[in-house]
Amino acid sequence: MKITQINMSDCSKKILFLLFLLTACLLVTGCSHDPARVTVTDLRSPPRVTSGQHVVQQGETLYSIAWLYNRDFRELADNNKVRHPYTIYPGQKISLSMRQRPAVRPAKPVVNNQKTVASKKSKPVKKYTANKSAKKTISLSVSGWQWPADGKIISSYSLKMPVNKGIDIGGKLGEPVKASASGEVVYAGSDLSGYGRLIILKHNSSYLSAYAHNKDLFVNEGDAVKAGQKIAEIGSTGTTEPKLHFQIRRDGKPVDPMGYLPGR
Repeated sequence: MKITQINMSDCSKKILFLLFLLTACLLVTGCSHDPARVTVTDLRSPPRVTSGQHVVQQGETLYSIAWLYNRDFRELADNNKVRHPYTIYPGQKISLSMRQRPAVRPAKPVVNNQKTVASKKSKPVKKYTANKSAKKTISLSVSGWQWPADGKIISSYSLKMPVNKGIDIGGKLGEPVKASASGEVVYAGSDLSGYGRLIILKHNSSYLSAYAHNKDLFVNEGDAVKAGQKIAEIGSTGTTEPKLHFQIRRDGKPVDPMGYLPGR
């Protein structure tokens, strides 16, 4: 059997070499620029913003705006004179600047040289006693939280690069997402880039929790939910794979959910 050797011209070799380089460049470019991953990493973990203003868009709430800029919703409400129940309107401008309170100088004591003679008939000054039945802010204990999904943790909480201000729980499309604690739905939508279909629950004056990348949402803003109630289904909106991104924030600041969730 004879093997025929084909001699290629220098021109043909150069063309093949250029095609090889072009293919390699396209592969490298495609691997190094993943828009979905960039969106999730950068937009889901923005720095705390304390200057400028935000123009309210359709579907946004004061809670979602505070979440976007890593601010406490009460702080934004106070700075912008937005009273409870924190109703805002499309086109409204929300200042993100920190209000500086004027320093209060201590008043100089007034010296009275006249002696005061106490009258036998005068009544003693009644001291104010706090009402023991007054309501106090109750923080949710560790035992008060439940796991929002049954999957394994695929990404832990981290404030170092790559930043993750919550935990990512793996799962399959359509698996249930449950409320981690009882509360009120203060946001349900897909207006925050990097989160996909998102639900934010308010548990008390200090704690909020968020559930991102959902496939379907089963609650609306204003709904009261109970711990363990199905509120959504695991999806891949705003990300590259099916999973649940779960956050807990205390006074507007992200905290490690593992310090609140019970052991498995």
